[in-house]
Amino acid sequence: MIRTKTKKHHLKAYSLSEILIVLCIIGILIYLVLPSQAPVVAMAKSTEAQNMLTMVHSLEKNHFYRHSKYSSDLKEINFEQVATIAEGGQAVYKIEIIEASLNGFKATATSLQDFDGDGVYNTWQIDQNRKLEEIIKD
Repeated sequence: MIRTKTKKHHLKAYSLSEILIVLCIIGILIYLVLPSQAPVVAMAKSTEAQNMLTMVHSLEKNHFYRHSKYSSDLKEINFEQVATIAEGGQAVYKIEIIEASLNGFKATATSLQDFDGDGVYNTWQIDQNRKLEEIIKD
């Protein structure tokens, strides 16, 4: 009877402790980088507010040309608010017309989320002259 030696092949691999150390290092790096990204996230989300307020301005101008007055009702100017995060949607800003008259209007977009955790909620405002400004910075 002829015996052949069977060779065991070992695969080179990382041990569990090496993988855990690498994951811990990656976690620490993410923890260090995340706070510095908060202003970038807030700036990107504020684009949503600016776009929606610009749309409200256009709709208010169209309403003014048809009826010779500005409206205080978003439905009357045919603005449809996207479902907010409070309603289970994805919109971070709530749009409101805070004043409207024969000569002008003011609309605001108020954040429903505190981007940097300081208790201040970002608010943008637009008027009949399309003056778009950030009135409360987050």
